[in-house]
Amino acid sequence: MPQSWSMSWLTVDTPLPSGPLHVAVTPLGVAAVGYHGRDGETPRCTDEAKAAAVTDRVTAYLAGRSSELGLPIDWSLTSGPHRAVLQTLWREVPYGRTVTYGELATLSGVFEDITEPGLAARTVGQMMAGNPVALLVPCHRVVAADGLGGFGGGRVGIEVKRWLLTLEGVLEPTLDWNGPL
Repeated sequence: MPQSWSMSWLTVDTPLPSGPLHVAVTPLGVAAVGYHGRDGETPRCTDEAKAAAVTDRVTAYLAGRSSELGLPIDWSLTSGPHRAVLQTLWREVPYGRTVTYGELATLSGVFEDITEPGLAARTVGQMMAGNPVALLVPCHRVVAADGLGGFGGGRVGIEVKRWLLTLEGVLEPTLDWNGPL
C-alpha cells in the first residue's frame, strides 16, 4: 500500500453554508476535502502540527485574510486526464477569477481529439464533481458559460459555490451574506 494511502482525518469549523470541512491528510499533504457527510471518519489526525496548519490556513482563507491556502496536495486520489484537468485548474485559475467548463477543457489540452460539441465541457463538469481536494483545487471557480453551473451537494453545494465566489469578489454580496467584508 502506498504511503499516501495512510490517511488521517480532521474537522475544520467553517462559516460555509455546508458547515465544517472534513480533511484527509497524508505524509504528502491534503488528499481529500469533504464539505459534508464525513464526520467521524477514522483514523483521526493526531499530528497536532499538521492539524494546526490545515486549520489555521483554511480559517484564514475563509475569513478573507489570505488568498492562498498554501497547503501541499497529495494527488494520489486522482490520475490520468482527471489529474491533468485538476492540476491545470490549480495552476491557471487564481483567486478571484473564474473559467468556464469549456475553457478549462481547452486549457488542459486533454480533450484535443473530442469533436462532439459540449462533450469536453460536460466531462470537465463531471471531473469537478469528482474533485477529491475541493477548495484546495478550486472547482468553485469553474462556471457554466451561461451562469454559475453546478456544485456537488445539491442546493447546499450551490450555496457553498456562491459563498466562495462572493468571498473571492467574483460575485457581489447579497443581503444574507455572512462572510467577511
